[in-house]
Amino acid sequence: MLCSMDSSTKVRENLARRMVARRGYRLVKSRRRDPKAVDYRRYRVEVAKDVEGIGFKSPDGHGFTLDEIEERLNG
Repeated sequence: MLCSMDSSTKVRENLARRMVARRGYRLVKSRRRDPKAVDYRRYRVEVAKDVEGIGFKSPDGHGFTLDEIEERLNG
């Protein structure tokens, strides 16, 4: 059974996606469906196609949680 995302999480994700886009990046959600996978419910921040540079990298290489993305964008 697939776990559906609650509406508050979806709102937070959309807000983070817009904030990242304004800075020339894009938010990419992991497609993993296995809760035991290291990148399950994690996000990557990548450079948009028309901008040069790199997205921000997570220290462990497995992506960021939504909380970490929000903290980085707001702090």
